[in-house]
Amino acid sequence: MQQRDSDQAHLLDRVQHHVDLIYRTNPLSVNLDSLATSLLELMRLDPAAAPPPQYVNHWSQRDAIAITYGDSILREGEKPLVTLKRFFDQHSEGLLTGVHILPFCPWSSDDGFSVLDYSSVNEALGTWDDVEAIAGSYDLMADLVINHCSARSLWFQNFLKGETPGKGYFFTASPEDDLSQVVRPRTSELLREVETSEGTRYVWCTFSHDQVDLDFRNPEVLRQFVSIVRHYLDNGVRIFRLDAVAFLWKVAGTTSLNLEETHEVVRLLRTLVEHAVPGALLITETNIPNQQNLSYFGNSNEAHCIYNFSLPPLLVNTLVTGNCQHLKMWMMSMPPAQNGTAYFNFIASHDGIGLRPAEGLLSDAELTSLVETMGQFGGHVSYRALEDGQSKPYEINISLFDALQGTTSGTDEWGVERFVCAHAIMLGLEGIPGIYIHSLLGTRNDYDRVENAGHYRAINRHQWDDEALESVLSREDSSHAQVFARIKALLAIRREQAAFHPNATQFTLHLGDAVFGFWRQSMDRRQSVFCISNISNAAIPLALSDINLIGTDDWVDLISGTHYHGRDEVIDVHPYQTVWITNLEGHSGAL
Repeated sequence: MQQRDSDQAHLLDRVQHHVDLIYRTNPLSVNLDSLATSLLELMRLDPAAAPPPQYVNHWSQRDAIAITYGDSILREGEKPLVTLKRFFDQHSEGLLTGVHILPFCPWSSDDGFSVLDYSSVNEALGTWDDVEAIAGSYDLMADLVINHCSARSLWFQNFLKGETPGKGYFFTASPEDDLSQVVRPRTSELLREVETSEGTRYVWCTFSHDQVDLDFRNPEVLRQFVSIVRHYLDNGVRIFRLDAVAFLWKVAGTTSLNLEETHEVVRLLRTLVEHAVPGALLITETNIPNQQNLSYFGNSNEAHCIYNFSLPPLLVNTLVTGNCQHLKMWMMSMPPAQNGTAYFNFIASHDGIGLRPAEGLLSDAELTSLVETMGQFGGHVSYRALEDGQSKPYEINISLFDALQGTTSGTDEWGVERFVCAHAIMLGLEGIPGIYIHSLLGTRNDYDRVENAGHYRAINRHQWDDEALESVLSREDSSHAQVFARIKALLAIRREQAAFHPNATQFTLHLGDAVFGFWRQSMDRRQSVFCISNISNAAIPLALSDINLIGTDDWVDLISGTHYHGRDEVIDVHPYQTVWITNLEGHSGAL
């Protein structure tokens, strides 16, 4: 019994410590008695349970996650979640271990990110049974839209009426407050004037006036989200994407970005989640400059994974300029993820190519050139507001396939090769790969959807008709079929290589500006893979002596199957070709 009491105090003390740090100033002077105990009760946690092992990697080189909306593929007479599962079951061939379904709750705007009701599944998509069916076959990743919810939600309507649940749930400020330092990703007015039962109030809207920011200074809001987390876990969710979490805590007179209370909320959620379901993960979505993004690893006690936001703009810039200097410098500066944490690598998503994560990595002139190049390929630009009232490019809105159809000199015939090269680079990198469904399918810019939706991000949110999709995938000469087949082939190779474990050693190679290379080594040091990509439109000779192959080993390119028998060989790397050269002794997969 004495040991049980000790364990019980340990977990409760941990949660109480989080609560104390979050509410250390208690700005609303609310009653915090028994808050820690109530959070454990909501999560149905046994306070006497032993803490989970720390620094455990709940992933391997076999993991890859598809990112998709629930209705990215439509079939007449069938719920989209059913159609989606069938598509992945039939076409992913076991190569995709996880599926990230973008917001599947009822919503009012922003394609799901203005949530009306966190407890329900959008009837147009399906039911909780359909969600659980996907979770039964794949590691299910879901969005916890934690910073804001819809202005048309029951919570906000109750806020206006002074009723519960909702009263006191939303952050308000005064136009007289010092808000000059607030960092925002949009150009709309920050405060929205509303009439409530208690008079005029000004609610805080980081993103849009239909997305009203929640007030986590009120512990009732925290309790609600802990309850939502438990509900999602019960329905099969194993990976939580903490949407826009960097904006969570607000204080007038500050940037209201990445505040310490925000980090402590993430730490609290990790403690609760890892005790509730060992192996469940938190991924922070923080589209901010690189160093700020890295801070969400904490001391291996915050996010299990962070979105590697600097990768998309740097990799696209590399491939359209034919110069990898900035990508190399960034790679060299990135700290290896500690055990128990990992990078979440992606190069395309439902949003655009974020430019803030490239700030300080690319010059203003280089960012301008990148924006102009993407404009040549049909892209648009979204802006954010600055302190001085000016605006600045925030992200480029374009499908990745179109973004890589040429270089700064214009379009060319290397589009498919350049696109596959981008994915070969990403799949070799330290971290867990996330692949947007429209990258898997090589989907082009959807201008009709932009016009109908009224916002630029819709350009990369195409909805495929199931029959039309099956038709193009059945034609070997279609770019869609070629892209899908080649990315799957890379995934099949990747999953068999111990050196591609998300936490395996990574070292940047220096092979000139037109050749991007890095070395991966398995944790047991038996396997090495040299990942080398020609990021130019001209063939380049590569001396194997330049990459320090061990002379006593035999080596093979995992992608082409070509064998190399000596360090003195010189090979021609074709435009946008990638080679994954590994030592046969350490290689465990079949060619």
